[in-house]
Amino acid sequence: MNNRRSTVFDGLLGDNTVLSALMVISPVIMCGDTLRNAEALILAFSAITFASVVICSLVPKKLPYAVKIILYAIISSLVYVPVKFLAQEFYPGIITRIGIYFPLLAVNSLIVVQTETKFFRMKKMRMIPSLIFYILGFDIVMLLTAVIRELLAYGTINSRVADLDTLISGLGMPFGGFIFLGLMCGAYRRLRAVFMRRSEERRGSNVSDN
Repeated sequence: MNNRRSTVFDGLLGDNTVLSALMVISPVIMCGDTLRNAEALILAFSAITFASVVICSLVPKKLPYAVKIILYAIISSLVYVPVKFLAQEFYPGIITRIGIYFPLLAVNSLIVVQTETKFFRMKKMRMIPSLIFYILGFDIVMLLTAVIRELLAYGTINSRVADLDTLISGLGMPFGGFIFLGLMCGAYRRLRAVFMRRSEERRGSNVSDN
């Protein structure tokens, strides 16, 4: 993977925010047990992360690293305030149930870590699409996890009863979320390894043909 060419799609496939980098896993494990929870977290994560990273990119690069990190945290906290009001309008009651994991999105790893090590080393025209795919990487994992866990743990989809004969109630608990996410990580990394091996074989074949 170290020799793989970087693309703007990395955050979705090659370097998924959750399944590969293991970032922002707490909300997925603790709160990703219903579709409504997932929708609220996806809205907050996407809006806070995108707006914060774009605004933070305007911070002068010559400032000391510690000062920049503090400024990033302040900016993301200011962005969090209107996002929370918006989420409360669309998802009343859900934000209270999510609890501390909702405000923690304001200091997620994409904002306080990846800004300096990845995004701000790119040109703006490449940074923005790359950031979008990293956000989508989290959103898709959050959505899939919530749908499957809600269905198998509670027998519902978006609070509507589904016709299931057997339920696995433990999937609705944090330990169930941890186990399920671990299985997803294993399957993702296995599929990624197979895909990368085939890509390398095709490139090697093309080189030998030339």
